Parts: sequence; structure tokens; C-alpha cells
Amino acid sequence: MKITSSGSFMLVSVAALALFTALSHMSCIVLGPECYRAQMAPEALIELSKSAPWRAALETTLVSLLFVATAIFCLSGAGVIRKVPMLKPAIITISVICTLRGFATLPLSVLFPEQVTAFSIIAGFLWFLAGTFCITGYRLVNQESTKEKVR
Repeated sequence: MKITSSGSFMLVSVAALALFTALSHMSCIVLGPECYRAQMAPEALIELSKSAPWRAALETTLVSLLFVATAIFCLSGAGVIRKVPMLKPAIITISVICTLRGFATLPLSVLFPEQVTAFSIIAGFLWFLAGTFCITGYRLVNQESTKEKVR
């Protein structure tokens, strides 16, 4: 795989972050409640992993699939895999959600200071960056493909 533009690089970076996140979430199924706690899962999910591990595993898998879908759309937008349906609306939605997730870090840190960690701040920054990379990368890739069509 050759990344031919900065737009492609941005989208592939978001895909890598999303896949890493999916794998991190899935590790909780294998490693149990302490892994959920270490990854700052909601207390309800941690308790669910103790009382009904199958249900916690199902919910974790569904969330992980959202991150895998994010990676697929980003890789498609980068031209690494073939174009998937609904690419543009998906990229816009992913960008908005990631950017909002990043922005939410600051007000949530003020509201819940006991939950602020270096990890939560870094994660918020990375998701904000992912949102901006996603939309900017998609636009750059489209600009380059438009220029190539004109030539």
C-alpha cells in the first residue's frame, strides 16, 4: 500500500486509530472487569462484565464494530480499498462525532474532575485530531482526484 497524498495519510491515520481502539475494546472481553476499568468504561458496563459477561461482551463487540466501520470508511476514502456506498455522508458523520468527542473532553473534565487522567486528555485530543483529519483528508483526496480528471 502506497500513500500518495497527505489526504490519504490523514485518512489512513484515522483508520489506524479506529482499528487500535476496536482491538483495545475487544481486549476487555478476554481480560475482564479490570480491563474495562483501566479503559475507563462506565461503571454499569464494568458491573455487567461481572454479572452477565456475555452481555458485556456483546455490547463491547457492537461498539468495536462501529470503530471497524470507521476504519473501513476511512480506508475507502483514502483509496486503499474500493469505494463503499454512502462514503461522503459517513465521512462527514464520523468527522462530526470525532470532533465533538474531542471537544467534549474539556467541559467533561470540569464537570467530572475526579475522572480526569492523562489518558482521558490524550484520548480527547486524539479524537479531535481524528475528526479534523477525517474531513480534511477526505477533501484533499477529492481535490487531488478532481485535478487528475482535468489533466
